Amino acid sequence: LDGVPALADSVPGVSGGTIAFILGFCERFLDALHGLFRGTGAERKAGLLYLLKLGLGWDAGMAACVVLLSGLFARNIYFMSSLFLGLTACSIPFVALSERKALLARPARHGWFLLLGVAIVVGLTLLRSGTGTLGSVSYTQLSLPQFGYLFLSGAVAITAMVLPGISGSSILLIAGVYLPTIQAVHRFLRLQFDVVPGLCALGLGVLAGVGLSIHAIRAALRKYRSQMDWLILGLMAGSLYAIVMGPAGLDAPQPPVSLQSFDWLGFILGICLLLGLEALRRAQTPGPAAPKES
Repeated sequence: LDGVPALADSVPGVSGGTIAFILGFCERFLDALHGLFRGTGAERKAGLLYLLKLGLGWDAGMAACVVLLSGLFARNIYFMSSLFLGLTACSIPFVALSERKALLARPARHGWFLLLGVAIVVGLTLLRSGTGTLGSVSYTQLSLPQFGYLFLSGAVAITAMVLPGISGSSILLIAGVYLPTIQAVHRFLRLQFDVVPGLCALGLGVLAGVGLSIHAIRAALRKYRSQMDWLILGLMAGSLYAIVMGPAGLDAPQPPVSLQSFDWLGFILGICLLLGLEALRRAQTPGPAAPKES
């Protein structure tokens, strides 16, 4: 299961944080990151061990996605978009049911966070049309300003990846570095190391983003649970629009998903994937201990 959020994070519109939220280890992940950056010696050690374990699954999932799904995503954009529409649409009731107590605490006062979440993702998606030359980033020919731009993109994207509801890959797509990054990782996996400096700049931005944002996200989820839950649902609902518009952000732009290009088979497969993940999570969750016989 550790590699599943990586598969989600690597595709625009699907949040790895949401998948982690559904699978039940989002808060543990946040605690481990917090312990690594701000904890005691014992908390740092425990957080590092957990993140190493999670990182192995994440690396495997990301490598599998770059090798297998990246080409599939480009060649079968409408099938994949429909699949992720099903995955995201099905995940919304799962999150709502698991957080129903917090959501129903003060819906009249906190419900507007739902609209805020939708507005954030829709607004970011609309910015794609204004990326201009930002999409021309090449990892093999980077200028000094582009190194700084990759650093900033990584810092912003990791904040989105950690927070359930919004996809970090959508942030990279809006910034114009998503496809160049996928291509760079693919080149690196083929032992072409001319992309390493650019990937290091992006990676350092990721580390900086985690260090700066993890405390705020963790504190907000604990102190303002109801507001954050409504915001997360809004981000997820807005992600449906981001996925529909996803084909327009490809290197060779395609029309957005329409009723004619929508693939019901992909949509149903996305729902089945999420139901399968939920069933796997339940199977791995230990049940209550049986009462001892007297």
